[in-house]
Amino acid sequence: MRTGIVILPEHRWWMAEHKWKAAEEYGFHHAWTYDHMGWRSLVDGPWFGAVPTLAAAASVTRTIRLGTLVASPNFRHPVPFARDLLALDDVSDGRFTLGVGAGGVGYDTQVMGGPPPGSRQGRFEEFVAALDMLLAQDRTTFRGEHYEIRDARSAPGCVQRPRLPFVVAANGPKAMGVAAKYGTGWVTTGPETDDEHAWWDGVAAMAARFREVLAGIGRAAESIDFHLNADSCPVYSLTSVDRFREVAGRARELGFTDLVVHWPRENGVYAGSEAVLERVAADVLPELVAGPAA
Repeated sequence: MRTGIVILPEHRWWMAEHKWKAAEEYGFHHAWTYDHMGWRSLVDGPWFGAVPTLAAAASVTRTIRLGTLVASPNFRHPVPFARDLLALDDVSDGRFTLGVGAGGVGYDTQVMGGPPPGSRQGRFEEFVAALDMLLAQDRTTFRGEHYEIRDARSAPGCVQRPRLPFVVAANGPKAMGVAAKYGTGWVTTGPETDDEHAWWDGVAAMAARFREVLAGIGRAAESIDFHLNADSCPVYSLTSVDRFREVAGRARELGFTDLVVHWPRENGVYAGSEAVLERVAADVLPELVAGPAA
């Protein structure tokens, strides 16, 4: 099982830099940041843009994959965003992964006025389809209900061919269809619930449903990576080393290939200890790479 970590874009770079470097040194396979204008309880605090943050992270790392978890059409248009993605793919020398989703209905939609009611899923499908074209071909013309693109150029193209990978966030069947069609990976947050047992039951049901969606289009489940956002669970994954080991084991039993957790914060959301993170990196991550004991 591969592991990833989310580093929220809330610190000035002199504080954030060491976290991105440490994520690579600890042995995480991928590191992510949120792509929002502001987020939930942290909306009044410091918050930086995802694209320049990831460009800076690429400049101080060498091997770890980097990505958004997740970008959305809430405040992005596919044409200028594709240019940003080309740059991130280039600066990282082919280590960038686009995590992409439909976007929520929180601060991002409020501050930008929000999309028309009922348009969220259709806009998401067009957003991903347009990015797929823009990143994989030299010129793109596209006309949909939500976006129109006229002869957009995409030189020099992605370092990764035919384009950089997409990890598509999807909990419902329609979004899962987008993930099955365009995704190199699928990521789920599981159901919204305060009951941990119900959350795990929901995650299992979603994984089973996604396998059905893949089968429906004739795609093998083994051809796409299964990512679990572990900290959507009511109990934080880095509460203790044993807790992390338990979460990783349960995720692997459900067929997830990738587990994503969050860098511990001093208080509030994802509150935890960096000492636990260090012990997880030293003791548990090597076990996950090696696989389960015979």
